[in-house]
Amino acid sequence: MRLPGNPRRLILRLTREAAITALAVVVGFGGWLFEPANAAAAATVSTALPGVAAWRAARIEGQPLPDPQRATPSQIARFFTRLSPAARVALADRYPDIVGNLDGAPLGLRFEVNGRRSSWSPERHVIEYDPRGNGHVAEVVGDLATADRIAVIVPGLSNRLDNFDRGCAGRERRAPAWQARQLYQQVRADDATARIAVIAWLGYDPPEGIGREAAREERASVGAAALIRFVAGLGVYRPAATVTLVGHSYGSVVAGLAAPSLGRRVQDIVALGSPGMGVERVAELRTTARVWAGSTLSDWTRDVPGIRLFGAGHGTLPFDAAFGARRLPVGNVVEHDGYFVPGSDSLGAVARIVLGRSTISPH
Repeated sequence: MRLPGNPRRLILRLTREAAITALAVVVGFGGWLFEPANAAAAATVSTALPGVAAWRAARIEGQPLPDPQRATPSQIARFFTRLSPAARVALADRYPDIVGNLDGAPLGLRFEVNGRRSSWSPERHVIEYDPRGNGHVAEVVGDLATADRIAVIVPGLSNRLDNFDRGCAGRERRAPAWQARQLYQQVRADDATARIAVIAWLGYDPPEGIGREAAREERASVGAAALIRFVAGLGVYRPAATVTLVGHSYGSVVAGLAAPSLGRRVQDIVALGSPGMGVERVAELRTTARVWAGSTLSDWTRDVPGIRLFGAGHGTLPFDAAFGARRLPVGNVVEHDGYFVPGSDSLGAVARIVLGRSTISPH
């Protein structure tokens, strides 16, 4: 038996109490929502990169190589400092898939390796690149090697390597690469002397569209683990730099699940157009970071039930005063993908947060 009409949109437009009842009904009908998410699809981000077995068995200049999955970014950085420049290059030439994605490996080496592997312009600084499946990629805008302030944008639904530049459905303002450039340019416009870097981080496999996996947190959990490691790697490159994490849409779920383990270098977490952060209240994020939330009136995520039930849902919507986040101005933002548009209230506010200059009042 099927529910009449479109059950996804129906559920989104119900009140909190009615949504709980409706979700239970969906379960009774065999429910698209509560079946276990596709574990094979979610696992693609954690599958060992090509060459890992050979890497683990190898030695260079008499040293064993650090386990790329278990060694911390700090341990990996110390390993590379003990190698000669020639040995570093030889290692990158032999294991480009690993070195290009190895948090803690020398920045310049990662940029050079990924530049070759991606065939992108050498002027672009690609710090992560994995073309398998839907693909993973992270690009740095600005000079990460000298940055005092770093912003990391975590994109949401339907983002893939093949639309990283052009955007989902060809809408440029949905493209993580475009969003990172808009934020970088806004910060530079506010302070031309600021030493900043903005990173568009697609280091996980977001769900495709609004469906079962988007309502669950399996993919966000895998993404959170990768994000925690990535941020730890940033601490190796720039230990004194402050980090602002900007989660858009489902990316804010990833940020929320990662929050307790990000450490004090992450001073601000921003949720834009968020369907929830995996908790009911800011305090449950267990972070020292300031948490901000903005959701424009025309954003479809405002219709998402702010609940968690039978493994589905992402908790209280962050723009809800009961959540306890600081309010981000979004007055002139249009729709779910408008938060990085030049001239928008949200883009200006996020730029001020990155610069540590925000005077926006909490709820």
